[in-house]
Amino acid sequence: MKTKNYILVCITLMLSFSAFPQQGKQKRADTLFNKFSFVKAAKVYRELIQNNYNKDYATRQLADCYAFLRDPRNASRFYKNVVKQKNVPVEYYYKYAQSLRGMKKYDESQIWLQRFKDSGGVVNSNDFSKDANFITSVFGAKQQYFLDRIYFNSKFSDFGAFEHNGKVYFASTRDEGVSIKRLYGWNEQPFLDIYVADVGTKRNVDHSAKVKGDVNSIYHDGPVTITKNGHTMYFSRNNFTEDIEKKDKKGLTNMKIYRATLQDSIWTNIEDLSINSDDFSTQHAALNVDETKLYFSSDRPGGYGGSDIYVVDINIDGTLGEPQNIGDVVNTENSEGFPFINNEGVLFFSSDGHPGLGLYDIFGTIKGEDGNIADVINLGVPVNSNKDDFSFTMNQNGITGYFASNRKGGRGDDDIYAYHRKPVLHVEGVVTDAINTNPIPNSKITLFDENDNQIAYMETDENGYYQINIDRNKDYKIVANQDKYIDDYRNFTSKNIQTELTTITANLLLNPKPNVIKLAELNNIYFDFNKYNIRKDAALELDKIVSLMQNDYPDMVIRIESHTDSRGNLTYNDKLSIDRANSTYEYLISKGIAPERITEHQGFGERRLTNGCEDGKDCEEEDHQLNRRTQFIVVKME
Repeated sequence: MKTKNYILVCITLMLSFSAFPQQGKQKRADTLFNKFSFVKAAKVYRELIQNNYNKDYATRQLADCYAFLRDPRNASRFYKNVVKQKNVPVEYYYKYAQSLRGMKKYDESQIWLQRFKDSGGVVNSNDFSKDANFITSVFGAKQQYFLDRIYFNSKFSDFGAFEHNGKVYFASTRDEGVSIKRLYGWNEQPFLDIYVADVGTKRNVDHSAKVKGDVNSIYHDGPVTITKNGHTMYFSRNNFTEDIEKKDKKGLTNMKIYRATLQDSIWTNIEDLSINSDDFSTQHAALNVDETKLYFSSDRPGGYGGSDIYVVDINIDGTLGEPQNIGDVVNTENSEGFPFINNEGVLFFSSDGHPGLGLYDIFGTIKGEDGNIADVINLGVPVNSNKDDFSFTMNQNGITGYFASNRKGGRGDDDIYAYHRKPVLHVEGVVTDAINTNPIPNSKITLFDENDNQIAYMETDENGYYQINIDRNKDYKIVANQDKYIDDYRNFTSKNIQTELTTITANLLLNPKPNVIKLAELNNIYFDFNKYNIRKDAALELDKIVSLMQNDYPDMVIRIESHTDSRGNLTYNDKLSIDRANSTYEYLISKGIAPERITEHQGFGERRLTNGCEDGKDCEEEDHQLNRRTQFIVVKME
C-alpha cells in the first residue's frame, strides 16, 4: 500500500450530532427574545455561553435580555464583556453606559458615553434626563416605533383608535356640524361619541360618521373594541341605560363597559355587564387573542391605588366570571388604564405610576418562565413624550397601530397618532449540495458587514437551515463553509426594504471538493411496495457504487441502512427492511465487493421516515416511495 495520509470521514445523514443541540438552543433563544420572553431567553443564552457556542453573539443577546428586564447589575456585567469584543456595534457602548447609570456609576458611565459619541453615535439629550428610567434609555438607543400621519384629528379630543376590517373606530368630542351641543362641565367640551372612518381617509370626519345604532348616548361613549368576526362590540360609557343616568353616593356618574351586537349594520341590544357597578368605574375594554378574556381598568375597592387593570373570563354563553386584579407588577399606587393585548399575547397599557418620560406613558409587559407578567418596559420615544400618552393599539399585522397624546404640535386637545414598527429582521436560508441537492447539516454560516467585519456565526441544523437576526439599512455578506465543500457566499442588503418584511432569504449552494465529489454519487435505491428484490433502476445505482469502491476508492468502507414506508405493522416492516438490507448486501458482494468493506447492513423498518407519511396520514404513492429505500453511509475512505 502506498504511503499516504489517511482521513477518517464519518459522512452520515446526521453528521456531528453534538452540534445539533447548540443550534437548536440558539434558534430557541432568538425566538424567545423576539417574543419578549427575556427570562427564558436569558437562560438559554447562558447555556450557549457555557458551551462556548457562538459566545460573542450569545453574550450580546444575554446583556440585552437583562437590560430589558431592568436588571442593570447583570446587564452591565455582560455588557462589560461585550464592549471588549472585536468590531462590536457602537450602540453597545451606549447600552453599557446606561447600565452603569442604572447602578449609579455615573463617572464610568460618562466615559463609555463619550466613547459612544467618539465612535459616531448620536445622543438625544432627553434619553439622559431620567436616571430612574434605565430601560427607556436602552430602548432609546435604537428606535423601534416611527410615526405616520393621519388626517382625521379635530381641534377637540380624539383618542382610542381601534382598526377593524378596513375601518378605524375612535372616541371624539368633536360633534362638529351639530347645532346644539351638550358640554361636559369638566373641560367645557362636548361629550365623547364613537366615530368610524375608512382607514387612511383624508376626508373630514364630522357628526355624520358617528357609529350607527344605540351605542352613542347623550353622555360619554367610547373607546371600543370589536371581536374578530365583527359581531360584538365592547365599549365604555357613562352609567346611562334606558335614558336613566345613575350616580354614586358622591353624586358622580361612573363609567361602565357595555356590550352591543351588530344587526343589519346597526349596533344594538346594549347590555350592561356583570362586572359593572354604580359605585365605581369600569372602562377601557380589551380582548385577548382568542377572545376568552376581557381586560379592563377600574377604580373598584381592593386595588393598589388610583385605577388598576383587571381581567375576567368570558364564558362560552357570554357570561363573565369574577374579575381578577392582574397584580402589582403592572398596577401601582397611581393610575393604570387602556389595556391592549396584541397577537403575541403581550399586554400594553398606560400608567403614570411607572417611571416614564412624562405624565401618562405607554408600557409593554414581559412574561417570566411561568407565563406570568414579570416586568414592564417603557416603549420610549416617539410613542411616549413629556405629556400624556395613552390608548395604544396594534393592528393584526403586528406592524402598525395607533395611540393618543396631548403632546405639543397636535391639532387639538388629545390627538390620535398612527405608527409603524420596525420588527426584528433576520436572514435565513438553506445550504444544499450542488450535486445531489441534499441539505448539508453542520455547515458553518458566517455573517459579515460591508467592511468584512465578522458580525455573527452559527451552524446549520439537520435540514441545512440557518437564521440570524440582522439590522436594517445595512449591507451584508453571508458565507457558508463545510470541510468537504468549496465555500459559497451571497451579498445582500437590508436597505430600502418594506417595513413589513421580516425575512431576507439567502440560500447557499456548496460544490464538493474534487477529492470527495464522487461521494455525491452514492444515491439511495428504492423498492416496490411490500418487496425487497433489486429493481433495474436500483441495480444501476448499485453498479455505480461498485465502480466507485473498486476503481476510485479501493479502501472505502460503507454501511447499509434499509427502510420501509409506514404501511403494515411494525414487526412486519422491521423484517421487510432487514430483507431489503440483505438483498442490497448480497448484490454488492456478488459484484466483487469484499464483505469486510461493508461494516453493517441493518433494517430500521418504518422508524426513520423521511417525510410526514406516518400511520393515518393521507399520502400519495410517490411520497410513500421515498421511504422505501436503502441508504449508503461512508464510514471510511482513503
